[in-house]
Amino acid sequence: MTLDRRSFIRTAGLAAAGAPLLGGSLFAQSAEPSGSDFYELPELPYGYADLEPVIDAQTMEIHHSRHHQGYINGLKAAEEALAAARASEDYGLIQHWSRKLSFHFGGHVLHTLFWQTMAPPDSSGTGGPSGELATAIDRDFGSFDAFRGQFSAAARTVEGSGWALLHYRPQDNRLVVAQAEKQHDLAMWGATPILGIDVWEHAYYLRYQNRRADYVDAWWQVVNWNRVAELYQSARG
Repeated sequence: MTLDRRSFIRTAGLAAAGAPLLGGSLFAQSAEPSGSDFYELPELPYGYADLEPVIDAQTMEIHHSRHHQGYINGLKAAEEALAAARASEDYGLIQHWSRKLSFHFGGHVLHTLFWQTMAPPDSSGTGGPSGELATAIDRDFGSFDAFRGQFSAAARTVEGSGWALLHYRPQDNRLVVAQAEKQHDLAMWGATPILGIDVWEHAYYLRYQNRRADYVDAWWQVVNWNRVAELYQSARG
């Protein structure tokens, strides 16, 4: 069976990031399965300066236009290398390019999640979760404060670079917090991330230097709970 590029992405890396994320929640779906929309840098739903003072404009611009674009470029390069390996039946670098595929795919998906689940401070949706999402957080963590404490601790203590992520786990209909080192190590298979904070140094170093904890504490002011609730409902569906 021959796989086109979209099909290869789905079969090779989908589960690590959560299948529903590609089902129309984060990424626009083109009419044709071979459409290239997934491989384009997503526009931000706000301006680079709009998350001030929590995240500065220079960090946002570099992070979005350079780092995120770099993951998309890396994803394309990995796919092209794997296609060449299939054509030549030379799999000498299969381990290298498989890992690159997972790394850059995770970078693209998680950064898209990161941009969408933030909003300018004091805007609609940043006041905290409500409705069914709030009920689920209370049910699965005891209270919002307990959830925030666990999530913040996970973000502060990621070893090296990576993410703290809130996942929906369909196997038992629960919300769970986990860490991801880099963009793919420690990935939670079968669960869908609906909220994440990037704790790579490039996400905060210009303003916070090595004070990751200060960045994590400030970041809660820009969480777009309306969007998180939408992703929660999509994951459940």
